[in-house]
Amino acid sequence: MKIKFLAIALFPLMLAACQSGDIQKAGDVAVSILSQQKADQTLAAYQWSTSTGNAPKPLMLNFDDQGRLSITTSCNGMGSSWKVENNQIVTGALMGTQMACAEASMQQERIAKDLFNERKAPFILDLKDSQQPTLTIVSATGQKYVFTGKMTPESKYQTQAETIFLEISPETKPCTGVAPQTCLQVREVKYSESGVKTQVDKDWTLFYDKIEGFTHTPNERQIIRVKRYEIKHPAADQSKYAYIHDMTVERSTVK
Repeated sequence: MKIKFLAIALFPLMLAACQSGDIQKAGDVAVSILSQQKADQTLAAYQWSTSTGNAPKPLMLNFDDQGRLSITTSCNGMGSSWKVENNQIVTGALMGTQMACAEASMQQERIAKDLFNERKAPFILDLKDSQQPTLTIVSATGQKYVFTGKMTPESKYQTQAETIFLEISPETKPCTGVAPQTCLQVREVKYSESGVKTQVDKDWTLFYDKIEGFTHTPNERQIIRVKRYEIKHPAADQSKYAYIHDMTVERSTVK
């Protein structure tokens, strides 16, 4: 998905958009300008987050290009359908897990429902800074929430990821790439479609790259799922791949 970013001077509109009627008018202007580059594609090109109250984690939105909205809260995950129509984000009924959580987390979930449960929500996209654009949405109760966008890896690298599994040793080792550094030790793991482990490399390999979002713990052996993206035009001293931590599959303490 290729997005050509258009600078939009919407700050005065955002200041004026305190009421839902005002933000609807501002949204009309914003989305009208965005129609050339398709607002729905812009929403799908970023992961959006905002802090709410005392919730321990931000409220995060992922609008995928297949019409699915995924919402991550401090407790339960939620999802719905979505589309852009008449300068509004139109969503269906929210579905989600039902764990009981601390009150601050439950309040965050109520905010998510107020924003996206069977809504036609007016919105503003401000793309003056393409690295950190903002998405402003007014909830059903008239409260304005401003989300900050981070470009998805698929948009950043203009390619789909290859999923791999790596076992991470508790021990790191000194190594030399472009300069002396400390390397993880890894072994690739393979699973069958049913989730059965079918192969683990025999020897540890020095891993010279970084895995975005992964924190190494010296006393833990971990198996992690990693998304690997090919970098189309890497610099001379740059790896041809970018690695992003997707989830931890196994972890055990090593004495």
